[in-house]
Amino acid sequence: MSDAMPNPDAMSRSKAAEAAEDIGSNNSANPTLGEIIDTRFGRRSFLRGALATTAISAIPGYALLGEAAAQGASKSSFDFEEVPVGGDEKHHVAPGYDADILIRWGDPVLPGAPAFDPMKQTAAAQKMQFGYNNDFIGYLPLPGAANGSKHGLLCVNHEYTNEELMFPGLGGPQQHKKNMFAGMTKELAAVEMAAHGGAVIEVKSENGKWQVVPNSKYARRIDADTPMAITGPAAGHARMKTKADPDGRRVLGMLNNCAGGMTPWGTWLTCEENFNGYFWGKQDAHPEAAKLKRYGLPNGQYNWGVYFDRFDLAREHNEVNRFGWIVEIDPLDPASTPKKRTALGRFKREGAGGITNRDGRYVVYSGDDERFDYVYKFVTEGSVDTANRAANMDLLDKGTLYVAKYNADGTGEWLPLVHGQGSLTSDKGFASQADVLIDTRLAGDALGATKMDRPEDIDVNPRTGKVYLMLTNNSRRSAQQVDAANPRANNRFGHIIEMTPDGGDHASTRFGWNILVKGGNPADPKHEASFGTGTTGNGWFGMPDNGAFDARGRLWVATDGMSKKSAGRNDGLFAVETEGQLRGVSRGFFRVPEGAEMCGPCFTPDDETLFLAVQHPGEGDEEAGEGTFEKPATRWPDFRPDMPPRPSVLVVTKRGGGKIG
Repeated sequence: MSDAMPNPDAMSRSKAAEAAEDIGSNNSANPTLGEIIDTRFGRRSFLRGALATTAISAIPGYALLGEAAAQGASKSSFDFEEVPVGGDEKHHVAPGYDADILIRWGDPVLPGAPAFDPMKQTAAAQKMQFGYNNDFIGYLPLPGAANGSKHGLLCVNHEYTNEELMFPGLGGPQQHKKNMFAGMTKELAAVEMAAHGGAVIEVKSENGKWQVVPNSKYARRIDADTPMAITGPAAGHARMKTKADPDGRRVLGMLNNCAGGMTPWGTWLTCEENFNGYFWGKQDAHPEAAKLKRYGLPNGQYNWGVYFDRFDLAREHNEVNRFGWIVEIDPLDPASTPKKRTALGRFKREGAGGITNRDGRYVVYSGDDERFDYVYKFVTEGSVDTANRAANMDLLDKGTLYVAKYNADGTGEWLPLVHGQGSLTSDKGFASQADVLIDTRLAGDALGATKMDRPEDIDVNPRTGKVYLMLTNNSRRSAQQVDAANPRANNRFGHIIEMTPDGGDHASTRFGWNILVKGGNPADPKHEASFGTGTTGNGWFGMPDNGAFDARGRLWVATDGMSKKSAGRNDGLFAVETEGQLRGVSRGFFRVPEGAEMCGPCFTPDDETLFLAVQHPGEGDEEAGEGTFEKPATRWPDFRPDMPPRPSVLVVTKRGGGKIG
């Protein structure tokens, strides 16, 4: 097992997606979290060579090695045998559990969908089939079902595409500039567009095994051409209008949908993340070139703009402003129009962790997935009506968006992104609330929000109300920003921050913050990692990406960026203690196949089923010529010479029945 620091070119995330999210476009003077932690705790040189469990003694709230030993061992809330670390062409789950393939890229979703033929792909077929790179998974118990934990709907995001793995004959990764998209055609681009978006499928457990219900009346595919409504304060604004939509209230499709959330009224919130990679053209020719730069545009990870005017910045200036939003979808009505909720702001959004506040208002937490960007929350103006689902359907159109500022004393502030308040005025470039929301990143800059280490998913513990933020990594942090606790120079392993709303009120503008774990190998002082006492060599992880809580309020963390070559282990799913003497202890539960990323952990209400998404299996070492349709790192899950690797959703159950973990 290698303890070497991960090489970003060897990480499981595709180069295209990594390039789109690694722009690092925040050049504001706002403080970074490292600078704040350095102010709060100071530099403690003795920690340099200390074990991580000793290092965390500098931070309040940690379960310390010495204290835990003195107080005696506490019983873990998790009870399973860990998966050994490593990496191979297969997936692995903890002993005593089954992890079965539920649905794969190309499998039928809509009635009449043709069988998947990787050699003869068409956009028309893909629009009826399961899309590519499944990420977020949400489960909605089916109304009227005899057992809602055994019969429901899955809402699945299809984030992006790897054309070098999808299509034969393209050679190396086409999103790499040296290839200049050689071999790509308008027809292949149309297949990619059809493979984006999301899917709703009906699933049911019979005789202990889950299956997709064929020809379901709820089945739906959403793609880059699906008509959607633009709602909220930015709807109809001049900067949202295009040649195809002069009213600025209707847009086609959603792009790069990464994580998300499910609302109490049974809708699906899906988040558009690295939308900047889809737009083509010259920045200098655009009337808002400076604003484009803050969003990492143009990026050109896809060449759709060659074939479709709306993705060419020179030919359609405003189309780009219509992406980067939360989209709300009603899975119970496949004929309903998805709605882009502009009140929640526009950025490279990851996650929509929600909770109904004690006053009835709904609160949505999100991260902006880029190095040195911000954390946000949205508080609705109205309250959730538990007796009337219809009354909640436009609840997300009115409310207040906030951006986080982390103080050196362990407290934090939520700064309101409201036009006319603070620096968000016309003379500062914000002529209206619509401008504040379209330029959310710039608004965060203006208010002095804290630069974070690539905020990804953010979730709320349903039992404690504490909020957990996944910070995946920041390889661009300089040595001058290193501090005793977090983050680290060239921080490739990431960390998890725990946030506690003031007085348990999620609408409060104040919160407390602390650090749960720092990723990396606790046994290697160079990593400066910190986990709770009892974390084994199989249990530590790096690059936390998605988080999920089961019904008992236990945290499960999915990772993105580890590989056998870079970290001695593939990505996977880890169970992490958040309370008591074992706080910060992590245990490995699942491991993905070669080249893949772990996504979408989602539990049924009874905790007896866990749905997982495996994304981009088969990515490999470019220098070795791996990671193509002809030569993938694995042919998971079919393992057939005539079939490429296929992103898939798995269903995990305990043999003989019972709760997961």
